[in-house]
Formats: sequence, structure tokens, C-alpha cells
Amino acid sequence: MFTGIIEEIGEITTITPEGDGWRLTVRAPRAASDAVHGESIAVSGVCLTVVGSTAETFDADVMKQTLDVAAIGGATVGTRVNIEKAMPVGARLGGHIVQGHVDGVGEVLEVRPGAQWSVLRISLPGDLAPLVVDKGSISVDGTSLTVSAVSAPAADAAWFEVSLIPETLAATTLGTRAVGDRVNLETDILARHVERLLAFRAAGDPAVPGADRAVTTEGGSR
Repeated sequence: MFTGIIEEIGEITTITPEGDGWRLTVRAPRAASDAVHGESIAVSGVCLTVVGSTAETFDADVMKQTLDVAAIGGATVGTRVNIEKAMPVGARLGGHIVQGHVDGVGEVLEVRPGAQWSVLRISLPGDLAPLVVDKGSISVDGTSLTVSAVSAPAADAAWFEVSLIPETLAATTLGTRAVGDRVNLETDILARHVERLLAFRAAGDPAVPGADRAVTTEGGSR
């Protein structure tokens, strides 16, 4: 489990094909300094398991499914990545609950820099659009962010915006993102649970409390 508070920016130094997946070596001195075999580290929002480490690097395997669904599949040697170690029990939840399970990939559509802030508009896969709300939480490349605007439900193409403060611009890779860049997206786990529950209710599953009460188009029940 992670919080989306990035601890350092790392760099992929080696990519070694392993069957239909990869073994990555990532230079991240802060994370690697006390990394142990088997622990979890989020690499730009993708939860990976440490299989080896040195004082400044750690190795992790990436399976084909992850390469297919996450932006890390387009990484090359030299790609900079956001690094966060798993949250220890009892720590403060500075961001929001992030699992490190990427839901989909978005594309940076617009970058609007300001005197202190920068606004990114990012495309949103249609199946994820209902899970993203204005002022809600979303993880972009592993960074916990607050949604500052969303497209209308009837829009031809879904998108959302995030406003980045100077600290986020400096401490994460989002400060160098440009139009056309692909980013990993993870929606709020609470929204995903609600969506799943409502799907069962709509299907009338008797095992779900309230499933016998059909949902109306206004959101109420009858």
C-alpha cells in the first residue's frame, strides 16, 4: 500500500528481457539504501517487488500484463521514474490510498504553465471516466493528486485536469511532462468498490443488500 507521496525521482539504468517480461534495474539511492528482497516499491505508480539491490539501485521483474496495461511498457534506459516505498503501518496518510495497481493509461493533452502553478489536462479511458470526480483523488504516475476539473459526462472524449504546485513540479516527473506523454492512472479504490457494488445491485443479485430495490435513473430506489 502506498500514499502517492513521491520520495525521489529514479532512473531506469538497465532493461533486460526475461521471457515475455522485463527485469528492470532502477537507480534510486534513497529507496535502494535499505531495500530488502521481496519488499514493494512503486515505480511511477506500478507496484514492483524487489528481487535484488545495491547501495544505489534495485532490481524488479515486470510481467507482460503490466507492460501491456501501463505506460512503463514504453520505458527505455534513461527514463526517469517516480519512486515511493510501501507505507509502514502507523505512518501518516499524506496523500490517499494508492495500491500501485494501474487502471489504465492517459495521454497529456495540454500543459498550461503559470507563474507558480502548472495545469495538466490528461485523457481518460472511457471506462474510468465515471470513477473520476472534481475535487476527488487520482494517482498519476504514482503521484497523489486532486482533480481540479473533469469533462462532462456527455463529452465525446473524457479528460481530467490536475493543478500542480511548485513542490510537485520539482519533486516528481510531472514537472517535465509534455503534450503526447503517456502516464499511468490509478483511480480511487473507494470509487471502484462502489461501482462494483452498484453493478451487482443493478443485476439484482440477491446476495447484495438492497439488490431487490431497482435503481432509478435519478439515482434513487423504488
